[in-house]
Amino acid sequence: MNNQRTDFGIKFNSFFNSLPSTLDVPSGVEVLYPYGDSDVKSAVHTFANEFMSGTNERTFLLGINPGRFGAGVTGISFTDPVHLQNKLNIPNDFEKRAELSSTFIYEMIEFLAGPQVFYRNFYIGSVCPLGFVKNGKNLNYYDEPELQQSLMPFIIDCMNKQVEFGARRDVAYSIGKGKNLKFLKELNKEHKWFGKIKSVPHPRWVLQYRRKHKNEILKDIFDELAPRLASTV
Repeated sequence: MNNQRTDFGIKFNSFFNSLPSTLDVPSGVEVLYPYGDSDVKSAVHTFANEFMSGTNERTFLLGINPGRFGAGVTGISFTDPVHLQNKLNIPNDFEKRAELSSTFIYEMIEFLAGPQVFYRNFYIGSVCPLGFVKNGKNLNYYDEPELQQSLMPFIIDCMNKQVEFGARRDVAYSIGKGKNLKFLKELNKEHKWFGKIKSVPHPRWVLQYRRKHKNEILKDIFDELAPRLASTV
């Protein structure tokens, strides 16, 4: 039975609407906080209702943190305004600027099953659900030791809450095979959210450095993730 205690979408929507607008970060670092915007709230609510509802558990795919042109605009991980409208059929008035990572993620989603089936089985989130900018450029939570250290309590709290949406606990995936994977594995050893942390390639890495091999990479991802597809509607 779908209710507030068990419905993934309700917990998803509540979580993103309760994120703090400010964090204790080093001087010069700006926090990306889109969730105070009414259009973002509407997009997140619609996405939660149409794609994240239900009581079935999801396999977690966890990126680094939002960027300026994806979730930093729409509030939805790896989803820029173009794909929000064209792939998820959620009309929006955001500036229609495509983001490289979002472009690959939605190619991956289509390659696997399409959004309706994919999001019934997978949750795409971030180790840190708020993003950062410094000197006008995206900043990852691990780029500066002082920033990473200051964010640790927030990251752990957010991971605890996201897992409670309804995570499949046997395996989770880092989106990216570098520092995000290492950080997530170390945290998981301590907090035991998942039995194992694996990885899939980061979209930006694929499209910037391995574009010629994109179809092979998509096939590898399909082989890894397709067995975790359960529902078809």
